[in-house]
Amino acid sequence: MNIVEKDRKYVWHPFTQMKTAGDPLHIERAKGIYLYDDNGNAIIDAVSSWWVNLHGHGHPYIAGAIKEQALNLEHVIFAGFTHTPAVTIAERLLSYLPHQSKVFFSDDGSTAVEVALKMCIQYFHNQDIPRRRIIALEEAYHGDTFGAMSAGGDCGFNGPFNDYFFQVEHIPAPIPGSEEASLTALRKELDKGDVCCFIFEPLIQGSGGMRMYSPEILDKMIGMVHEAGALCIADEVMTGFYRTGKMFASDYLTNKPDCMALSKGLTGGTLALSITTCTEKIYEAFLSDDKSKTFFHGHSFTANPIGCAAAIASLDLLEKEECQSNIRMIVEMHSEFLKELEAHPKATNARQRGTIIAFEFETGKETSYFNSIRDTLYHFFLERGVLLRPLGNVVYIMAPYVISKEELEKIYGLIREALDSI
Repeated sequence: MNIVEKDRKYVWHPFTQMKTAGDPLHIERAKGIYLYDDNGNAIIDAVSSWWVNLHGHGHPYIAGAIKEQALNLEHVIFAGFTHTPAVTIAERLLSYLPHQSKVFFSDDGSTAVEVALKMCIQYFHNQDIPRRRIIALEEAYHGDTFGAMSAGGDCGFNGPFNDYFFQVEHIPAPIPGSEEASLTALRKELDKGDVCCFIFEPLIQGSGGMRMYSPEILDKMIGMVHEAGALCIADEVMTGFYRTGKMFASDYLTNKPDCMALSKGLTGGTLALSITTCTEKIYEAFLSDDKSKTFFHGHSFTANPIGCAAAIASLDLLEKEECQSNIRMIVEMHSEFLKELEAHPKATNARQRGTIIAFEFETGKETSYFNSIRDTLYHFFLERGVLLRPLGNVVYIMAPYVISKEELEKIYGLIREALDSI
C-alpha cells in the first residue's frame, strides 16, 4: 500500500466526513509559501495551514532554534521548575500587553480558552462572590473541548454534545447592522446580575464565517461588562500576531480584556503551544495560604522548552522590518482587491481587517458553513495550485507573511476566474 492507501486504512481526519471524503492529498514537503505533493506539484498555502503559519514553511531560523533547544533541554516538568525559553517568551509577550500581568502555558487554542474560563470562574469563587453566568456571542467558535464548545455558538458541529454543555448566554454578534441589538441583549443579560465573564473573538469571528465588526462597538461592550463588575476574555487564538494588522486585535481597543487566549501563530506554525494571559487582579485572587485556592490546571507538556524556543524565534522574525513591510504590503494589496470584490455582483459582503480578506460567494442561498458551493470552490482552487478552504460559501485569504505580490496576484486572479465562471 502507498501512503494514501495506508491513510485510508488507519487514519481518522479532523472535520472530515470519512465516508464521502475523497483521498487526502499526500504532502511530502513544504517550503516558504508552497506545499509540495508526492507528484511534485506546488500548492500555494493561502490559509496558512489552518491559520497557524506566519513566516512560511521550513523557515531556517525557527528550525535552527528548535534543533538547538532540542539538543539542550527538550522538556522538563513545569511544576516547581522553570527554564529560560518559557521566561523569555513570557517577558517578551507581556511587553506587548501592558494591561496583562501573568502568562499561563498550555498546548492549543481550545485549552487556552478553557484556562481563561476557569481563571474567571475561580477568580470569583476564591473570593466567595456568587457570579456564575457567562456571556458569549452567537456564531462564535472557541474550540472543540467542552468548555470551549459551551462558549461557542450554534455552529452545527456540536449537536450530539449540547446536553453536556454548561450554561452560556449567547447574544447577537455586533456585526454591521446588528450593533444595537447586540448592545441591548448585553445590557439585558448584565442587568440580571451574577455575570462572571464575557468571552469574544475580537473584531473577527473566524470559523463563524470571518464575520467582522468594529473596535468601537467592542469597546462599548467591554466597558459595559467592566462597569457591571464582570471580566472579559479575548480569544485571540486566530487574531493574534498581526493577522488584523496590529500585533493583537485588542490593540485597537481602549478598554482592554482581563484575559487573553493565544495560540496558532504563537510558534510561527511549527509546534503546538498556547498561552493564556491575565491581569494582576486575577492572579492575586489565587494567592492564599489556603491551598484549595490554587489554580489546579496543567498538562504534561506545559511550557515545553522546544515550543517556547520556536515562539521566541517567531517573535524575532515578526519584529524584523522585512516582516513588517510585507505585512503592510499584504494589507495594501487586499485593500485594492477589496474594491474589485465590492463591485462584483457575485461577491457579496466583501470585507477586510488587516491581512484577512473575505467575501460571500453569491449562490442565492443563505450564508452557511454547510453550503454545497464549498466543495466546488475548494477543488476549483486546489486544481489550479492554490489551497483555499472556504467556510461554506465564505471565501477568505489568510496567507503567511512571506507571500509575494506575484503570488497574491495569482490568488486574486483565480478568485476572479471563479466569480466569473462558477
